[in-house]
Amino acid sequence: MSIQYSISSPIVLGPLFVLVLLALMIHARVSKTRYTVRQYVSMLAFAIYMLGVMHFVFFPIDVNIGIYANQTPWYQSIQWIPLLTADAPSFLLNIVLFMPLGFMLPFIKPWIHSIRTAAFAGLSVSFLIEITQLLLRATLGNGRSTDLNDLIANTTGCVLGYVILNMFTKSSIGHRLLALWSHRGEYHPKTCSK
Repeated sequence: MSIQYSISSPIVLGPLFVLVLLALMIHARVSKTRYTVRQYVSMLAFAIYMLGVMHFVFFPIDVNIGIYANQTPWYQSIQWIPLLTADAPSFLLNIVLFMPLGFMLPFIKPWIHSIRTAAFAGLSVSFLIEITQLLLRATLGNGRSTDLNDLIANTTGCVLGYVILNMFTKSSIGHRLLALWSHRGEYHPKTCSK
C-alpha cells in the first residue's frame, strides 16, 4: 500500500491544546492544589509556547509510504558532525526558538535554578524533539533530518534565556515585578549565576 499526504499542525495541536487544558483542570482537582490565576497563566503560556515549538519543529508531517517512500535510509539523515555542517541562519533561529524555554522554565519547575540545570532541561527537551523527528522519518518517511547542531543550538538558547532571566531578576525593575508576581505566596524563579 502506497500513501502520500501531509498532516498540518492544527489537526494535531488543536486537540492537544484542549487535552492540556483538561489535564491542568483534572490535576488541580485531583491533587486539591489551589492554583492562583497567575500560576494558571504561567502554565498556560508555557503550554502555548511548547505547542508553538512543536508547530515549527514537526509540522507539516509529510507521510510517504510505499512507492512514495524516501529512498535514502533513515539513518543517513542523521547529521553527526557538529558545527562544521551547521547552517548559520538555522542555528541562530534554533537559539532564538529555545530562549523562551530558559526564561519560562524556572517559573514552572523550581529545580531549574542554575545554568547547569537550565542546560540539562534544554538538552533534554531538544533530545526528545530530535528522537521524535527520527522516529517520524523512520516510520512515516517524513523529510526532516536529525541534526546534532540542533541539540547544541537549542541547549545554547535555553541557557541564554535563563541567563537573561537571571540578569533581569537582579535588576531593580525585575525585583519589583517579581514582588508583584510572588504576591500572596505565588512562586517565582530561584535564579543564580552558576
